[in-house]
Amino acid sequence: MARPKPETGVKVKTVAENRRARFEYYIEDVVEAGIALTGTEVKSLRIGQASIAESFAEVKDGQMWLINATIQEFSHGNIFNHEPKRPRKLLLHGREIDKMNNAVTRQGMTLIPLSIYFNGTGRAKVELALGKGKKLHDKRETAKERDWQRDKARLLRDRG
Repeated sequence: MARPKPETGVKVKTVAENRRARFEYYIEDVVEAGIALTGTEVKSLRIGQASIAESFAEVKDGQMWLINATIQEFSHGNIFNHEPKRPRKLLLHGREIDKMNNAVTRQGMTLIPLSIYFNGTGRAKVELALGKGKKLHDKRETAKERDWQRDKARLLRDRG
């Protein structure tokens, strides 16, 4: 009897998260992408040594690449260790790459990684989003809305 397939998009262990992305950008479309890694990169991810705060994705020669993401060197990697900020290939279908590339070139959007995580089968995945940059007044409005939601929850908790 075949083992049941895990659901797609289920995050078993989140390694790195770009918390600033939702504040800086309007998030339009989110896609789950595989990521091509070496052995020491996977080991570093499993112990949680990664940062995607200043990273982005771009299309080169019909392939999607994750640029400027930092995965620290593995402590026991010796000569087989990897370069921490090397470009990493993202694994997507050609249709998805074309769709995202068209949005970037025609509509001026940006490809932002929201998180790196391990799914139910133990594979490293990147949650990639198409985003449009916010202006300063939009960021103020977002902060004001977040503060109001926090105050409203506090008032309801104290009253109830």
